[in-house]
Amino acid sequence: MDSVQSFIETRDIAMVNWSMLGSIVLPNVGGWANGLYFAGQIRKGDEKSWYDNLNKPSWNPPKWVFGPAWTVLYCSMGYASYLVLEDCGGFTEQAILPMTLYGTQLALNWSWTPIFFGMKDFKLAFIEISVLSGAAVATTISFFSVNQTAGALMLPYLAWLGYASSLSYYIWKNNPKDEKKN
Repeated sequence: MDSVQSFIETRDIAMVNWSMLGSIVLPNVGGWANGLYFAGQIRKGDEKSWYDNLNKPSWNPPKWVFGPAWTVLYCSMGYASYLVLEDCGGFTEQAILPMTLYGTQLALNWSWTPIFFGMKDFKLAFIEISVLSGAAVATTISFFSVNQTAGALMLPYLAWLGYASSLSYYIWKNNPKDEKKN
């Protein structure tokens, strides 16, 4: 009997928590898809891209920072969503509001890149990231009401959105739209 119990315990340790893994990977999917699709807008070998030629603030980070930063933030918000779902017992009535807010802000998050890099509409990108920030604040508050750790995991995301919003505003205000270029 001891060997059977030992086998079961060993097997349980080796089991993958697919719900947690899926929750962490899901937010990254949109980020990765956007990154792959719009990578040419940001780097074109030795040749400068239109993005390189934008008037950006001195506090704009190097391009390589965005990928790792967003990966960490997406993983953090994904794990936060997992904690909320676990505490709510899955997709229950209690989970409807926080998960709807989460899904909404995630869709808004994924939408910013096509607006900025695809449409090159800096004003709309700033408006969109402002709405996204409001949705992310609402999501964070709803997560805190379910699980304190989940709410805390959203705080770096809110800080980054504040920073990204200020970059978006600066780029909009300091790069007048030239209809012939776009």
